[in-house]
Amino acid sequence: MRVALTTALLLMILPAAAADTLRCGSKIVKIGMTMTEVKKYCGNPSSTSIEEQAVHAGPRVVGTTQIHTWRYNRSTGQKTAVLEFDLEKLKSITYESK
Repeated sequence: MRVALTTALLLMILPAAAADTLRCGSKIVKIGMTMTEVKKYCGNPSSTSIEEQAVHAGPRVVGTTQIHTWRYNRSTGQKTAVLEFDLEKLKSITYESK
């Protein structure tokens, strides 16, 4: 009983689960793929956003980069897939509740 309660509490406080892959139909999207490749496999995302972030070298800011976030609303019962790209390359895949 205690294990089940602890597991349930952990699942409630973790906002998203990280993954290395996303299935789009019969294709598998993996970390490191380009935005063009992901769009070819998964189609257009449900929503997109772009965030400017500072690039650091130690304590110094040496430039900026754009982080592109794509969200794919998936089938009923499946969590939304959130893909983050930096320099056109897929850096992370997470899943969040709708």
